Amino acid sequence: MLVLTRRPGQSIIVGDSIELVVVRIEGDRVVLGIEAPREIRVVRSELLRAVEAENQVSKSARERIRELLTAAETPT
Repeated sequence: MLVLTRRPGQSIIVGDSIELVVVRIEGDRVVLGIEAPREIRVVRSELLRAVEAENQVSKSARERIRELLTAAETPT
């Protein structure tokens, strides 16, 4: 991991088309501005992890439902 120190108004360039700008610092929080092409998805990591976790729960539930339906269809 690359760790850099930046001050408000300073920025970091990622690749050829993404710029991260330190807009301001509020206590222990850093407010960032992100300039990127529209086709590049920018998502907060905690939201992405939450969606991935929900998808896993949903997938597990679907698999369990399939198992129950298959068991119900199988004659005993």
